[in-house]
Amino acid sequence: MSKLNETDIQGFVLRGYNLPVARYFFLHFEDAARARMLIGRLLHHVTTGQLWDGGKPESTVNIAFTQQGLAALELPDATLLSFPVEFQQGMKKRAGILGDTGLNSPERWDELWRDDRVHAWLGINAQSPAALDHRCAAMVELLEETGGAVALAAQEAAAVVIDGKPTTREHFGFTDGFGNPDYLGVGRSSQPGQGKLLPNGSWAPLATGELLLGYADEAGELPVAPMPHILASNGTFMVYRKLHQNLATFRAYLDEHAALYGGGKEKLAAKFIGRWRDGTPLELSPDNPDSSIAQDPNRSTNFTYGADPEGMRCPIGAHVRRVHPRDAFGFNGKLIDRRRITRRGLPYGPFAAEGEPASDTEERGVIFMALNASISRQFEFVQQQWIEYGNDPHLGNDKDMLMGNHGGRGKFVVQGDASAANPPFICSKLPNFVELRGGDYFFLPSITALGMLAMGLVDPR
Repeated sequence: MSKLNETDIQGFVLRGYNLPVARYFFLHFEDAARARMLIGRLLHHVTTGQLWDGGKPESTVNIAFTQQGLAALELPDATLLSFPVEFQQGMKKRAGILGDTGLNSPERWDELWRDDRVHAWLGINAQSPAALDHRCAAMVELLEETGGAVALAAQEAAAVVIDGKPTTREHFGFTDGFGNPDYLGVGRSSQPGQGKLLPNGSWAPLATGELLLGYADEAGELPVAPMPHILASNGTFMVYRKLHQNLATFRAYLDEHAALYGGGKEKLAAKFIGRWRDGTPLELSPDNPDSSIAQDPNRSTNFTYGADPEGMRCPIGAHVRRVHPRDAFGFNGKLIDRRRITRRGLPYGPFAAEGEPASDTEERGVIFMALNASISRQFEFVQQQWIEYGNDPHLGNDKDMLMGNHGGRGKFVVQGDASAANPPFICSKLPNFVELRGGDYFFLPSITALGMLAMGLVDPR
């Protein structure tokens, strides 16, 4: 296929910036004309997908809109109604479908997310806290000058710093950020194991239309997209979820069960996730972490589950195996090529090293953002079928060990063998290690589409 027009695509879509600090503003539009003026002024600041010749910028700016936000911009009804139904409804109304009930139900979310006032997400990523503050001050000034929007709230996020260096760890202590897919035409340093599995065992990029609107997806079809096409083209949808981590509960549960498990604490932690804490995949090194694998891009994601159908090496219900089953369901992995999502996001809240006191009441977790061309076919399917339900991997009603909404009733089976170092084991009465604190569905338009929004030129005919 021909190369993508990277200058027309928001950079947040095409590449993980890997910048250590971020602030996400949530905007509310009070007047359509002033909001359009704000978007017009923002256009010069929005970071595109163009390659950075002189190294990374000090900071980046990106913007996305909810259905309510697009309505507040006075888009024609015919356009608003042409968006996919799940986007129109928004995440809160989809709570039943997503399993966002009980501890995760909308009435327990942060106040920001309870009343549909969020119209836009303005994401600033930066190399340093000073650069972040500087860019955010400029954005706030723009909001005030134009009167284009009110900032309802701002969410801070930052890479976990260990020994003075930003890392890719999350608060439970695991190295994160291995799993993003490769897409046709999207230039990035690709790794074996990140695209789709070919019959000869090699890997190829997924179709562009699994990420971007206006391109063919893995089925050779165009994903459902708003009218006119020029509004949708080179845009995508973003799922934003604030996930609170119950760190004290996680540590206590692991300690309690590790005392009964013959393989030891670190191995049990690895069985929960499917990777050792340093990122080594269990499938490649079931008995100990191996930094030579974890740090080698040619090996760290280059594995399949087809030769481990019983879950002896990596449990069938381990987190990474559930959310990206590779070839675990047979058919050489074909069944999962249309369920892949691109993850963005950063941890938030104070880091507590192993051995340091931690409480569940502290604001701490991860800001999870998923980019996909079809929220229902990609994110919602994974959330509903693979995280909150276990039918595909033949695990019945068992939920994802890490992310599942267990409510104290869940169970997790560690398949094992006859060896003393790898015994079978069952964890019961799973609590919620992660709780949802709110979020919504956003449309991340192209630069062209942002220009149309700014000028009020959206015409569905």
